Amino acid sequence: MLPNVISKSIILKDGREIIIETGALAKQADGAVVVRMGNTMLLATAMSKKEAGEGVDFLPMSVDYQEKFAASGKIPGGFLKREGRLSDYEILISRMVDRAIRPIFPDDYHADTQIAITLMSSDSEVLPDCLAGLAASAALAVSDIPFNGPISEVRVAKIDGEFMINPTPKQLEKATCEFIVAGSLDFILMVEGESNEISEDEMVDAIAFGHEEIKRHCQVQLELTKAVGKEIKREYNHEKSDPQLFEKMRAELYEKCYEVVARQIPNKNERSALIKAIKEGFVQSLGEDHGFEASLISPYFAKIHKEAARNLTLNEKKRLDGRRTDEIRPIWSAVDYLPSAHGSAVFTRGETQSVTTCTLGTKMDEQMVDGAVFSGYNKFYLHYNFPGFSTGEVKINRGVGRREVGHGNLAMRALKKVLPPLDENPYTIRIVSDILESNGSSSMATVCAGSLALMDAGVKITAPVTGIAMGMISDSKTGKYSILSDILGDEDHLGDMDFKITGTEKGITACQMDLKVEGLDYNVLKEALYQAREGRLHILREIEKTLASPRPELKPHTPRSFMLTIPKELIGAVIGPGGKVIQEIQKDTGATIIIEEKDNAGRISIFSNNQTSMDAAVGRIKSIVSQPEIGETYTGKVKNIMPFGAFVEFMPGKDGLLHISEIKWERLENMEGVLEPGEEIMVKLIDVDKKTGKFKLSRKVLLPKPEKTERND
Repeated sequence: MLPNVISKSIILKDGREIIIETGALAKQADGAVVVRMGNTMLLATAMSKKEAGEGVDFLPMSVDYQEKFAASGKIPGGFLKREGRLSDYEILISRMVDRAIRPIFPDDYHADTQIAITLMSSDSEVLPDCLAGLAASAALAVSDIPFNGPISEVRVAKIDGEFMINPTPKQLEKATCEFIVAGSLDFILMVEGESNEISEDEMVDAIAFGHEEIKRHCQVQLELTKAVGKEIKREYNHEKSDPQLFEKMRAELYEKCYEVVARQIPNKNERSALIKAIKEGFVQSLGEDHGFEASLISPYFAKIHKEAARNLTLNEKKRLDGRRTDEIRPIWSAVDYLPSAHGSAVFTRGETQSVTTCTLGTKMDEQMVDGAVFSGYNKFYLHYNFPGFSTGEVKINRGVGRREVGHGNLAMRALKKVLPPLDENPYTIRIVSDILESNGSSSMATVCAGSLALMDAGVKITAPVTGIAMGMISDSKTGKYSILSDILGDEDHLGDMDFKITGTEKGITACQMDLKVEGLDYNVLKEALYQAREGRLHILREIEKTLASPRPELKPHTPRSFMLTIPKELIGAVIGPGGKVIQEIQKDTGATIIIEEKDNAGRISIFSNNQTSMDAAVGRIKSIVSQPEIGETYTGKVKNIMPFGAFVEFMPGKDGLLHISEIKWERLENMEGVLEPGEEIMVKLIDVDKKTGKFKLSRKVLLPKPEKTERND
């Protein structure tokens, strides 16, 4: 019997149940819950220090989602045989939870906080990612950690024309769109997902549908908080304050900041230098014995600068770099920029630039996935790199960060929707985006450059994809708001929304939205989506000037591919004893040959760097798998000489009997001196024994028949 367990349940519309329990596990954590749906069980814990660190003026929070391999009855791979660093899949879930949870903490709460979510049990019919946000919020709800929740996350998918909440993996295979939606009782916080070129209205409907379910989850969490007696949260005081300093700074510096931002300087570094000079001038004017709290100067100045920049846009509809609210920065692009790559592109929009490559590989280049929930291989993957020099910083390269994983995943989801079907694409495709300059929207630059690189490589995508980052600045008191297209880095930091949208001319393929303000009217969301569509189409027209469709041919140095399907029973003949046959073909032709059994047949993929090699390999394989036909003529090789004839290999692995009577028209008494082992001769298949399947060959039918001589009696 579990001790003092408090449990609440959520019944989905289709009758499935989500159970939230607390009081049994991890009782020394500030808050701990187990969330269960089917046999999927997540343990979520929340911990937070009582005091903030010295000089900390932000929320130092970490969110970690990790899967235990034992949850699905697996043992980890690798030498250590234990769970190691988080996989990309785990990082992506951690990021989604973080992005939903972080905005609901009070702005003045700065204590070290950690949320850990662990997959303890796995169910193949229940995906854990759509439960992770609920688990994290419930752990906070049963703790005394201050937060303005609860929140929840759900997956919304449209299947057979109807929206569903948290569908099974099998159902998801038929989905035309799927989004993870996070929100509170009153507003949406985060959206991320992909779709099959859907409309803007359909996307809004999906978000609204998900929010209705989220409200029910939040209500149950409020009941859970009341049941455990955690309605009153801990008291804290994490921020120093100096009202006199702030009033002095605002009075002296607001107009100066406004004057700089109102100049609408396009260059980021020049604009930053002028703002920095204002701050440094103020510090110098104070002298050494000013009596104010020096640590507050930087955060107060940032607040004043932010206010000035926001008011410029709200009151005058002006932007920092001089553009209209719906104007896209200047674009230039090029393809075939890197001569040795299979496909390459440069895409530059304003001060953001991506150099992207597309590499075509074989099945042996597929990415292996070894996880507790998902295992298998990826034929398409995208890597996004963000070096320090892209923003003018000195930054030690310590490997890929979570942000890079997240941005790469968004671009990958955007592009995969236009790739050719798997059965039509023999290649493994790797896209790599290197960001060389960044001033906002580098992930969307990756999408645009990725489309160009794919087309430059000759990959037959169905349509080019472009992306745009939208922003918003709003004032809840006045009701004023401005929607900004193609936001700068500064506009991202100063604004209330970061909404990345990708799509083709037909519709949306992927999205990622983060809100930093409470409440977003659905009409405003629609306005943002339609303004984004205009921006996407403008960008599409620009890249079409460089390359509008996939190249008709692969580049000369790109590996050629050929696919053929053979009967399942012939797989062994192609491979040969111990792989002898296939290894011999690869050695002789220089081609790479991969055989797999799929759909009760053999699928052969052949890759080669030149057409001659490819033709030779294809010919060898076709000769092995082709079926003998009665009446056909073959070049055979004599294998064995017998008193009654010879056995001739007329096709690879297929021997037939050439009887002594079928060698010549003249009668032969014996085989002595007639044929030699290894001799090549032309033969014709004249019959196949129906009972034994043995082949009967003839040579004489291919020779001129001698004329009969008349006898004189």
